[in-house]
Formats: sequence, structure tokens, C-alpha cells
Amino acid sequence: MISQSKERNSERRKSLSRPAPGPFQYLVLGLLAVVFVYPIWWAVSSSLKPPAEIVRDPLSFSPGAATLDNYRAMFDDVPIGTGFLNTVLVVAVKGAMTMFFCPLAGYAFAKYRFPGKNLLFGVLMLTLMLPTLVLIIPLLLEMSQLGWVNTYQALILPGSIDAFSIFWMRQTIAAVPDELLDAGRVDGASEFGIFARIVVPVIRPGIAALGVLTAMNIYNDFVWPVVAVNDESHQTLQVVLSTLAQNVTGNRVGADFATVWGELLAAGSIAMLPVLVLFVLLQRHFINGILAGSVKG
Repeated sequence: MISQSKERNSERRKSLSRPAPGPFQYLVLGLLAVVFVYPIWWAVSSSLKPPAEIVRDPLSFSPGAATLDNYRAMFDDVPIGTGFLNTVLVVAVKGAMTMFFCPLAGYAFAKYRFPGKNLLFGVLMLTLMLPTLVLIIPLLLEMSQLGWVNTYQALILPGSIDAFSIFWMRQTIAAVPDELLDAGRVDGASEFGIFARIVVPVIRPGIAALGVLTAMNIYNDFVWPVVAVNDESHQTLQVVLSTLAQNVTGNRVGADFATVWGELLAAGSIAMLPVLVLFVLLQRHFINGILAGSVKG
């Protein structure tokens, strides 16, 4: 009871010492919110307008004239459902591999001593300086030799264990006190048990932040999927969206500029919805993980 009362008193002192935001801060935050939210609102509202209205009056929106014609035409012109399912599969499997192996590698770099540790970590960091385009041709040749072109293996395995995720986890785990690990060893816990039962609960915000970043990077990846896969049944959502304009003009005789824009806005509105939902659900953990990952190890 005494410890609880002390914690409450300390929290009250912190809240009293923290200055309350004034009207100017609220005004600035409100303006920033409008700046960031308006493009999303414009894209969604424009996707509900008739194509001719998008070109004639792009800034206005009348709820009474809202229509789903752009969405119906878009689903008819491109296999967006197949692309979405492929993207979900790649995000789930590739993200699971990243979230399992990268924290383990970061734990090893942060808490273990072994010969060549600093050299190996330095080489790992040097790979972050390599542009993605430099790796495209070697990876494609490797996939060709393995017979994985136009397969899910080519979409999932390359980049599933990346240097940035290992670095992120290493920095986060470095802040975990060594005394907690020693206490687990004294209690007879295995090394993997220490990681799973002690380290993971402590670094949960960092793992959540890495999960959000990983999901967004895989979801938005375009360069590698468009190179590794040219089979329509394996194309991801971003590749499908990139061919939307060609499919609209190719499938429909006399399709004009307004029609293409209407379907592009409809497809873009659908594509950004999962990312927005993911960030809204995990924004608190994401922000806490960003702060935890900034601690120097």
C-alpha cells in the first residue's frame, strides 16, 4: 500500500510539473492535423464522385452525388482481389519470419560475447548502405538458379531477415538490464526461455513498432515484386495497382482521362485502408517503441 501511494504521489508530481498545452499548441496541432488528413479525405471523397466531376471540379464534394461506379469499374478492370490476397500472404509469412529471427539475432548481438562479434555487426551495418537497386540483379539471378521466379518463395524469402530489423532489436534489447537475465539463469531457465519469458515482455513496445514498420514496408514494396513475379496469379497489390491505368485503357474503348483517375482513386483508397487501420490500432505501441529504440546501447 505504501509503495502504491508513493507511485501515485510521484505520478501526480510529474503531471503537475508538466506544463499544460496552451491555445497556440492546440491551434498548431489542429492545423497539422488538417494538412495531413485532407489528402486522405480528398482521395476517398473523389473516388466517390462521377469521373467527369473529378476533372471539372476536383475540390468540391456533394454527398448526394456519391456513387460507387468507380469501384465497380475498378474491380472489373484489375484483379485487385487476387493482388490483395497475395499481399496478405506475403505480409503474414514474411513478417512472421522477420519478427521471429530478427529479435533473436538482435538479442545475440546485444547480450552475448563471441569472437568476431563487432566485425560481424559492422559488416551487417555496412549492408544498410547498399541501395536496393544494386541487389536486384544478383537476387534475380539467384532466384532463377533456384527455379523460384514467379513463386511465393521469391516474394517471401529475400529480405525477410534484414539488417535494419536486427539493428533495431539490438538497440532495444541493449537497454534491458543484465541483472534480469542473470536472475533467470539462477532460476534455471534456458537461454531461449530467458529470451521468451523475460526479454520479450520488456521489449514489447519495440517489437510492436518493428511489426508496424515491417508490415508497412512489405505492404508497400513494389520494386522487388515487379521484378521477381510477372505471373498475374502471384502479383501483389502494388504491382496490380501499377498496371491499372493500362488495363483501363486497354479493356475499355474510349476510356478518357477522367475514367482512369476515378478508378485510380478508388484503388488507392482501398490500398491505403489496411495501413491506416494498422497504424490506428497500434499507434501507442508504435510511438513507445520508437522512443525505446532510440536508447543507445
